[in-house]
Amino acid sequence: MTRLDWDSYFLQIAETVSLRADCKRRQVGAVIVDSDHRIVSTGYNGTRSGDIGCLDGGCPRGNLSYEELEGLVTSYDDPNSIGFCISTHAETNAIFNAPRKIENATIYITDPPCLRCAKELHNHPGIERVIHAPCTNNR
Repeated sequence: MTRLDWDSYFLQIAETVSLRADCKRRQVGAVIVDSDHRIVSTGYNGTRSGDIGCLDGGCPRGNLSYEELEGLVTSYDDPNSIGFCISTHAETNAIFNAPRKIENATIYITDPPCLRCAKELHNHPGIERVIHAPCTNNR
């Protein structure tokens, strides 16, 4: 029997975290781990606690079919767009959920981060490494 390396281990945990995602289109999970291989925080894509989520019909983007979205020139992060997404991404939720200051950490994500999340992670002083699984579909 072969023992999992740390990166594979935490990516599998992120995959399990993604099962809590509140999105009709994509389930993304993130795990922040400190330099001692201890989990600092987890996050998944979803709405603020108490808000009507995508699975309950609260997301304008989630209420459109893939065919309807395909014909639109729309942005998922523009609140004035018909294709607006109400969820916060897994990476951001993991940072928000951290109970303490993040230092010397690695974040494990089930998909590559979007451009906005990639910039946030790059600029976060406590995130030193970003490890993600290969892309499975678009956000």
